[in-house]
Amino acid sequence: RERTSRRGGKRRKRRQLLLYVMLRGVARAMSASKIGGNPSWQQSMLRVKDPKKSLDFYQNQLGMTLIDKYDFGKDKGDFSLFFLASFKAGETYSLTPGSAEAHKYLWSTDKVTLELTHNHGSEAEEAFKYHPGNQEGDGFGHIAFAVEDVAAAKAELLAKGVTFRPTKMKTIAFAYDPDSYWVELVGREEAQQGTPPFTLSQTMLRIKDPAKSIPFYTQLMGLKLVAERHYGPEKGDFSLFFLCNPQDLPENQDLPDPSTPEAMAFVKSDLYPNAVSVLELTHNHGTELDDSVYSNGNTEPRRGFGHIGFLVDDVGDFCNALEGEGVAFQKKPDEGGIKGIAFAKDPDGYWIEIIQRGIAGNF
Repeated sequence: RERTSRRGGKRRKRRQLLLYVMLRGVARAMSASKIGGNPSWQQSMLRVKDPKKSLDFYQNQLGMTLIDKYDFGKDKGDFSLFFLASFKAGETYSLTPGSAEAHKYLWSTDKVTLELTHNHGSEAEEAFKYHPGNQEGDGFGHIAFAVEDVAAAKAELLAKGVTFRPTKMKTIAFAYDPDSYWVELVGREEAQQGTPPFTLSQTMLRIKDPAKSIPFYTQLMGLKLVAERHYGPEKGDFSLFFLCNPQDLPENQDLPDPSTPEAMAFVKSDLYPNAVSVLELTHNHGTELDDSVYSNGNTEPRRGFGHIGFLVDDVGDFCNALEGEGVAFQKKPDEGGIKGIAFAKDPDGYWIEIIQRGIAGNF
């Protein structure tokens, strides 16, 4: 009886968790997209050589939680997917990765997850490696984790054997993950008790023309521009734009003008401590005038970063609306081996995965 009661209690908690996620997603995913569809940023994908090493790094070094996984055999591509998330204070997770309940949670969540893609067999090839970005022509820059004390967090990771990119800066630091992707440590204000020491906070992509990229992500993909910073030639001659899901913003609160110092302070004091991720778009001034093209990470020899992904209410309707706005596609919902999932292209050619919110996830 005691065992049955405990199992029943666990099942009730799991059902309550799934119901909470689904209701919160419906209630709060008020889309800012002019084409509707309630799009919400849900994932950033990196290819990894050895999942054992990568999962150890992101779970045991950076405190992420593995919330779901998929394993596909040779008939479906011979690869595995691992989805990890950072939770804020008071949140817990008890579902079993790979289970039907975990799949439902993943495709209903309002969190931004880190998706690690492992093509089977790559771990056995000694010379094999993915391209981590940050060379001339690369689009993907880094992911980032927010911490309360950058220097202390860096010292902690160094003591655990994590390597860092040499830098004289004290306000930020760049670690290398097992595939040499750059993992930035950024400062945040003091978080609530129970907040993990490290929380996923950024995905950075370089863009050629903010006049095209900002409307794409705000007017079509429904993100909210919360901060921007501009630097002249004496400081590198570039601009940064920070966007997030509208449902991650405090309700009934006026936000500071994105161009003011108060906006970046808001990101560090209100968003990062609550495990909110922002999409950081980096514009190197003048690129909008030349004919250069950033690599999107999906062609050799620069394969590494894969895409970012969004949940929407209806994949077909949303993709039709995007097409009506002149957006190009890498894959439409009715194409390829896995139906019902699409890959649009943003103004720089980055792949944007479009997934149906609330699906069972039995691919």
